[in-house]
Amino acid sequence: MLKNPFTDIWQFLTGATGDFMQLGGWRYLLVALFWALLVASIFIAWRNWQEDESQRTGAHLATWIIRVLIGCMWFEGMLWKLPPPASDGLTYWTIQMGTRAAFEFHRDLVTGFLLPNIKLFGPIVLLAELTFAVSMILGLGVRLAGVLAVFFVLHLWLGIYLPGEPAEWSWSYIFLAMLMFLFALHSAGRSLGFDAWLRRHVTAVQNGTGFFGKLFSMAG
Repeated sequence: MLKNPFTDIWQFLTGATGDFMQLGGWRYLLVALFWALLVASIFIAWRNWQEDESQRTGAHLATWIIRVLIGCMWFEGMLWKLPPPASDGLTYWTIQMGTRAAFEFHRDLVTGFLLPNIKLFGPIVLLAELTFAVSMILGLGVRLAGVLAVFFVLHLWLGIYLPGEPAEWSWSYIFLAMLMFLFALHSAGRSLGFDAWLRRHVTAVQNGTGFFGKLFSMAG
């Protein structure tokens, strides 16, 4: 089948991409998780639209669409970190960082700490990217996830900074970091997301009282 954006999207939605296929039967669980997140996001957006007139704007709708698409990107990027504890892809790119990081101390960190402990580091990377995906798709804790994602992406930017093969366009990381920063700055989860629903329905979050109320107020 000739590749184009439509066939690529269809293969991703049905678990037929290369990253999915290499997981064997486990791919069906990941496909089910992705569809569950997507359906939940649509339901949350619909409830916000139905309950809160202020949410019914083009700006909120556009923010929701872009946020969900970026969440899909994080989910797709997570797939090649499987299977844990350290996939071949993650190991390969970590080795690349050992020679291509912008600063010597960063290269020393990769070769002296990250690579020797790749089996511990791998699941952390996997969990981080899954967390960013869930946060963006559902609109939950977007402010906190956005801030963490900025540092995560900057680490990648500086880690694959020097020329090498395969070539990387460093601006792609900068664009992603800036987008995650804007999501955090403007609390994008309050645009048809779970953060918006929490602020209307959970008293502690509305008032910023109690431990969890303060936590959610800062995170979303």
